[in-house]
Amino acid sequence: MEVIRIGIVGGAGYTGGELLRILINHSRAEIVFVHSKSNAGKPVSDVHTDLIGDTDSKFSDTLSQDIDVLFLCVGHGDAKKFLDANPIAERIKIIDLSQDFRLSQNSVHGNRNFVYGLPELNKENIKNADNIANPGCFASCIQIGLLPLAASGNLNAEVHINATTGSTGAGQSLGATTHFSWRNNNLSIYKAFEHQHLNEIGESLLQLQKDFNKELSFIPQRGNFTRGILAAMYLESDLSLEEAQQIYTNYYASHPFTHMSKKNIDLKQVVNTNKALVYLEKHGSKLFIVSIIDNLLKGASGHAVQNMNLMFGLEETEGLRLKGAGF
Repeated sequence: MEVIRIGIVGGAGYTGGELLRILINHSRAEIVFVHSKSNAGKPVSDVHTDLIGDTDSKFSDTLSQDIDVLFLCVGHGDAKKFLDANPIAERIKIIDLSQDFRLSQNSVHGNRNFVYGLPELNKENIKNADNIANPGCFASCIQIGLLPLAASGNLNAEVHINATTGSTGAGQSLGATTHFSWRNNNLSIYKAFEHQHLNEIGESLLQLQKDFNKELSFIPQRGNFTRGILAAMYLESDLSLEEAQQIYTNYYASHPFTHMSKKNIDLKQVVNTNKALVYLEKHGSKLFIVSIIDNLLKGASGHAVQNMNLMFGLEETEGLRLKGAGF
């Protein structure tokens, strides 16, 4: 059984740590290097302390070209800078977790063409891709709640979205709104109607419903919990609840991580897993949609490994049957 040789750049952050946790237990993965200039020489488990006993590897400040795929777990704007400064052999596949190559206007870098890596939208394209732009966490959660409507031509009204993310969504760097003393017992809104993920969501919906031209009114919130995203959405719809449920069930029938629930859902059902859950209600003329994911897994690193599996012809679920925390 051939292994997939892997390099990780930006391995000291949250998404790098989650990627390592998955790949260490992936039957086909061999981690060749974990790059971090600021932590070079340190044991990986000194930074990601949950990996004590799981790996003896150390962070490196050098790159190897003797790999099959490179994961870029760097900040927004830094992936493009990294590739400009560090030419990577064209035979090496790249999965980028930043936003640098997600939009169609930015999807080409040199000789590399990046495919938008949302399996629930682009599974067949991902299978044939050499480079993947991993979706954003809010974008993944919201799109999973809306794609079936767009695919069936039923996204015909303004969509009102209120979504709350955990503190890990802001990354590991300290800021005024990431300190425990500020975040704990607190709730705040940011980038109302202007969040950067709206652009990629809009492109995906247009891919499925060419005439979609309605507003996406998105209010993002910072939650006082560590991980997870809950998106609550509603729009005017002529569909009955039964019709909508059937549309969603049919759309996600071939997607092993995305599931419909007939009962209301909560974040504990998906935290520490690669699952996405969707729940629907009908209130008069309004269709109400709730979707949930773990922002670091289905919203980032788990999604990235799911894409790697598809790119290398593996079962989509390989290494990703992760168990949640329960209660």
